[in-house]
Amino acid sequence: MSNCNNVNHEEYAEIFKALANPNRLKIFSRLATCCKPGTVDVFNPQTSACIGELGDELDIVASTVSHHIKELRRVGLIRTRRQGKNIECWVDPQIVDDLRDFFSF
Repeated sequence: MSNCNNVNHEEYAEIFKALANPNRLKIFSRLATCCKPGTVDVFNPQTSACIGELGDELDIVASTVSHHIKELRRVGLIRTRRQGKNIECWVDPQIVDDLRDFFSF
């Protein structure tokens, strides 16, 4: 039995709904695999990526990436920070732990 008896299933449903979009899944996977999740409130250039860079790498136009970033941020999967003209984004390390716990049996 999973450890999900005490979790808010509606919140997880929103997370999974966000990840059901292939582009959002690509963005989240790219951030989660290339950049070790760091502390949420600390910006570290080694653990984040700018939206423009993500779009170029994943072949998604910047406006579409921006839309998907907003959705991923809304459900708590990623964090963002504006640095001048750039918006940096990184995976929230707590959500990675929460998802790992959700699926542990």
